[in-house]
Amino acid sequence: MNSVKTLAFDRNKHVYRNDAFSELVKDAIRFFNGTPVHALPPLESFLGTGVYALYYTGRNPIYKKYADLNRLFYGYPIYVGKAVPKGWRQSRVTDATGTQSRELYSRLKEHSRSIEAGKDLATEDFSCRFVIFEQETSDMISTIEAALIKLNMPLWNTALDGFGNHDPGKGRYEQAKSDWDVIHSGRVWADRCKGAFKNEQAILNSIENHLKGAG
Repeated sequence: MNSVKTLAFDRNKHVYRNDAFSELVKDAIRFFNGTPVHALPPLESFLGTGVYALYYTGRNPIYKKYADLNRLFYGYPIYVGKAVPKGWRQSRVTDATGTQSRELYSRLKEHSRSIEAGKDLATEDFSCRFVIFEQETSDMISTIEAALIKLNMPLWNTALDGFGNHDPGKGRYEQAKSDWDVIHSGRVWADRCKGAFKNEQAILNSIENHLKGAG
């Protein structure tokens, strides 16, 4: 039987550092910010998985600050998300050329349906940009999504949670509907949720506080 030697704990021996990794993330974000901006959803379907951002330029007074900033240039996403290859959580399957799906496009289309259903929102007031990660680079998807959220602090990822939620399914409607669904009611499955949800004014106050630091 092998015995483990008792050594003094040294945290530094457990911390991984690599400047090349940080530069790779920065390079991917620079590439992301330089990609073309499309309508939501994009006019043409496409293959691939990856990371995306949504931008608002409409007239809803709640999001006036985002609209004003994005009319200058698309630099202030209201939401950042990802679409990973099927089987990702179970086996980390990469999105190889021969097995590519339309997960990224499908996710953007799903978001457009949520927006159309939501009160005081319209898809023509939204645009999107995205990066497709395939083969080995698909392992970067979650890392780049997290980096973009940390960098931009998008409202719908932070102060107004729930936009990216899915229908919990039959028998699971005891939970509360999300803050996003309180402000933008209309998604049929969200209105079935029976749990106690936050006060609308309290959510609006949280949004206002968040926007004070935006831009």
